[in-house]
Amino acid sequence: MVVNGRPVRLPEDPRVSLLDLLREHLGLTGTKKGCAQGACGACTVLVDGARILSCLALAVQYSGRSVLTIEGLAEDGQMGPVQRAFVDHDGFQCGYCTPGQICSAIGMATEIERGAPSHVTADLTGTVEASAAEIRERMSGNLCRCGAHNGIIAAIQAACGAGP
Repeated sequence: MVVNGRPVRLPEDPRVSLLDLLREHLGLTGTKKGCAQGACGACTVLVDGARILSCLALAVQYSGRSVLTIEGLAEDGQMGPVQRAFVDHDGFQCGYCTPGQICSAIGMATEIERGAPSHVTADLTGTVEASAAEIRERMSGNLCRCGAHNGIIAAIQAACGAGP
């Protein structure tokens, strides 16, 4: 597997979750362990560009695949556009859910660009717009206990070129 552009050996124990591989074996603690049940989204990472919950995934399932964590988003020490938008629009308070929120937002933007509809997409034949309702629906699997939801939505809209 490749993690943040670096080849990584899979653990010998096939029961190791992708989350535990990242945090405990590779020291990539930006990906958070929240509920360990796939309900909070704090452990969201990107695999081949698609968002997944790393707490529900076994590391061995991703042999030969590319995993991108929050640590891998910065380029040359500079924040990526979604990370920057979260700072500019106060899309975090305590910051615990922020890595998962950012990874999920990047995966969500890719889904919108592909034209993949969500439950609230009004027109299934046209272009999907990154409206606040669309973003809220798509990000509903990522919980923020601090109440930074409005800042998160504004940040994602700005990063997607659809908001303030």
